[in-house]
Amino acid sequence: MQPRPAWMDRVLERVTHDPPEYFEQFRPPEDPPRRSAVLMLFGPDPLGGEDVVLTERAHNLRSHAAQVSFPGGGLEDGDAGPVDAALREAQEEVGVDPGSVEVVGSLPALFLGPSGHAVTPVLGWWHTPGPIGVVDEIEVARVARVPVGHLLDAANRFNVVGPRGYRGPGFAADGLFVWGFTAMLLSVLFDLADLTTPWDESLERDLPEHIISAWLRGRV
Repeated sequence: MQPRPAWMDRVLERVTHDPPEYFEQFRPPEDPPRRSAVLMLFGPDPLGGEDVVLTERAHNLRSHAAQVSFPGGGLEDGDAGPVDAALREAQEEVGVDPGSVEVVGSLPALFLGPSGHAVTPVLGWWHTPGPIGVVDEIEVARVARVPVGHLLDAANRFNVVGPRGYRGPGFAADGLFVWGFTAMLLSVLFDLADLTTPWDESLERDLPEHIISAWLRGRV
């Protein structure tokens, strides 16, 4: 069992005492239509450092189709709260054993307007990694453990330009195109953790066509 890295505690301390503007900008309304949670699950990379579990959502979903995301989903009646929901969803979607995860803490909830979800990011340390794979094919097309070093590599970072004026951070790693909520949350977390390294912030990339099509379908 490997202890969690010190930067995870740093993230929780900073987001508690001096949260970035991002969390205020996307603060949920008092009574959001839906409540969800995602598990930001980091574990020891066999080659050194840490990796993070990311999924590619199924391409025919009604919302956030084909997007790269953290395991997660809506709170259900049997869930004690966002932490329970995040762990349950990670198990149901990709087979993560909840007993192998140390929950470090939760970040402030964020509101996703297109789907009406108030999403609580749950930060977890995978102290005893086990096998994972696509369990729920209706929700997930692919799952991967992506080294944090790949995401931080300047060659893999850029700004995403999408339709209807969208612009935000992006990552390309291990065959995944990460943008939107997941990319923004990763970018903010890396800054809070003091992990961010210099990259060309003027670099822009368009969304791949299959992601644009899926995104527009969900916004109609």
